[in-house]
Amino acid sequence: MTIHEIDEAALQSLIHTENRKIAVYFFTPLCGTCKIGERMLEIAQATGISVPLYKLNINYAPRLREQWKIASVPCLVLLENGEPIRNEYAMKSVDHVYLMLK
Repeated sequence: MTIHEIDEAALQSLIHTENRKIAVYFFTPLCGTCKIGERMLEIAQATGISVPLYKLNINYAPRLREQWKIASVPCLVLLENGEPIRNEYAMKSVDHVYLMLK
């Protein structure tokens, strides 16, 4: 199961219409730690988490990067009603990621 990739404009449109929690994984393609984090998220997603999960290349999200003060990648941002409620930079384990998203 792969995580749906989204661009900045589509995400901004989505967060204005979503009234529930969603998660956005910010990454860069050449980041090895990002690849490991993404794999953990895919495993957590395969267990049937209820939070919709998207990924976004931070190089193409300058407005959100600044607005949400994303300091580095990987970064998992949990949103509720379109507002960031948590930025998680350390994907410690699949269990840790799963518990955040369930």
